[in-house]
Amino acid sequence: MVREKIVQGNDEDDENDGIRRELPAVVSESEAVLRPKRISEMVGQREVMEVLHIAIDAAKKRGEPLGHILLDGPPGLGKTTFATCIPREMGVSLTMASGPGIKAPKELIPYLTNLERGAVLFIDEIHRLPKPVEEYLYTAMEDFHIDIVLGEGVNARTLNLAIPPFTLIGATTRAGMLSAPLRDRFQIREHLGFYNGTELIEILSRNARKLNVELDMDAATEIAQRSRGTPRWANNHLLWVRDFAQSKADGKITYPVSQKALLMRGIDEIGLDRQDRRYLETLIRVFSGGPAGLEAIAHTMSVSSDTLEDEVEPFLLRTELLIRTRRGRCVTPKAYALLKMPPPATSA
Repeated sequence: MVREKIVQGNDEDDENDGIRRELPAVVSESEAVLRPKRISEMVGQREVMEVLHIAIDAAKKRGEPLGHILLDGPPGLGKTTFATCIPREMGVSLTMASGPGIKAPKELIPYLTNLERGAVLFIDEIHRLPKPVEEYLYTAMEDFHIDIVLGEGVNARTLNLAIPPFTLIGATTRAGMLSAPLRDRFQIREHLGFYNGTELIEILSRNARKLNVELDMDAATEIAQRSRGTPRWANNHLLWVRDFAQSKADGKITYPVSQKALLMRGIDEIGLDRQDRRYLETLIRVFSGGPAGLEAIAHTMSVSSDTLEDEVEPFLLRTELLIRTRRGRCVTPKAYALLKMPPPATSA
């Protein structure tokens, strides 16, 4: 697994917090700039923040590592942001890994043996760890020791190695896919919910200042309205609208500029994109509004069924434009009204 080590002292915010981080090389410069550095800088998720503040304060007073933490929720709501802020609050180092990138227990050993006392190991998409790797974590999380097999065959021997007490932070979009034994070993389990319009507007306003972009309140409201209650969508829209404003306008993000920019990307008033609308239109035009099976819809659209199920359907279900039944997918009357398409005629 390729990782890029960021050396302590690369930026002013990290010079005094004693954090040594190993971050995925895929983190973009814009994402790194916009991501909050402290929990106090975050917006929304007040209940989660209150729980973490208490846990961090108590652990610091005891001089002990923080308990293991599991964060679950849809993509883009701040799980990774929490995971990068918590070590800063504790004044410890952070190492990041990805569940899909760890295929066997032996690949987990370097992460565990290189940890300092109290350090944080963050595993993103932890539900995608193979079963043997999950089981290997049990003793590491509870007893802070691991077994290493040296040699092969009859000459093999097992070395029981103690590791410093550490904090494991797991992030997942599918907590139900974690095995119960692993899930129960997390002392703190928190679910991240979607953000409201006011919270997204505050996030957009703060990030516009970080980007040195002038953002009108009406434009911020418009971008927030089309961001699906998700900060990642809001930030992506902000970056695109900024580029549009600098290329096609005077660099200032006004309400008309934000509308034109998002219209060019096919983002409508409630946040649907071209793929979302094409899904609904296909279901209405070809399957008379449903019910229809996912595979049939995917073949008709020439799109992977996994793409539709993971990327398209969740928002359509949340906005009540789509329902799932035992017989298949069906659009709702709300979808017909939104697309301005007549519902199929009912037989007398």
